[in-house]
Amino acid sequence: MDLKQISSFVKIEHTLFSLPFVFIGAYMAGEPTISQLVWILVAAIGARGLAMGLNRIIDKDIDAANPRTAKRHLAAGTMSMQTAWVLCSIFLLMLVTGAWMLNPLCLYLSPIPVIAFVVYPYLKRFTWMCHWWLGGCLALAPAGAWVGIRGEVMSGDWYPELLLVSVGVLLWIAAFDLGYAQMDIESDRKNGVKSFPARFQPPTTMTVMLLSIPLWAFAFSTVSVYGTIASLAVIISIIIVGGNNFQTWWFRGHAATGWILLLSMQI
Repeated sequence: MDLKQISSFVKIEHTLFSLPFVFIGAYMAGEPTISQLVWILVAAIGARGLAMGLNRIIDKDIDAANPRTAKRHLAAGTMSMQTAWVLCSIFLLMLVTGAWMLNPLCLYLSPIPVIAFVVYPYLKRFTWMCHWWLGGCLALAPAGAWVGIRGEVMSGDWYPELLLVSVGVLLWIAAFDLGYAQMDIESDRKNGVKSFPARFQPPTTMTVMLLSIPLWAFAFSTVSVYGTIASLAVIISIIIVGGNNFQTWWFRGHAATGWILLLSMQI
């Protein structure tokens, strides 16, 4: 097992979605020190790796039955379950250590994202609301970073700005996941995955995706109006010209959104 295999297993590029919002939450909380940012980064990488690792373990059989995902490590047998669990343990240790080094409240609250990560893969077997649960998992990123800096939740400073950003992340990720899930409609129906596109068809899915855009854009305008406008321009351009490579550009556009917002905060 090498770093390339680990990176591929946990889809390290997916960290691009949550990481900027981790830093956005930190800077919304005040002026974080270098040490705080480092430990927030450790916790964030641990959380992201743990979430993906648990998803791969729990969804091993579903992945194996889907032609698009059949070559994933556990589904294809190129990685053992024991190795996957070891990796999850390492990522969990990173999450807990990062939280512990930040403040006691972060450590006490660290089981919350772990529970959310475990629930998600099972939820998709029962309800099409799983996309919004996934969004909620990533919505913990700015909130968790805020607590990492402040060390408290009783302060009213988080309302409404931080709440709006977290809700925005929830809606933004859910909309992204709806677009991505359209690649697996037939497989989801066959294997009992309760995705929204499999239940309501692509036209309805696209309508929900489009309706989500002004909602998350309004929420993100709390961070930066100019950054939100730039992000909207990227996403709308993808919708218009995505063509046959829609999913690829849909991924890239959403991956860029948080970084655009983070950069606009610093200008």
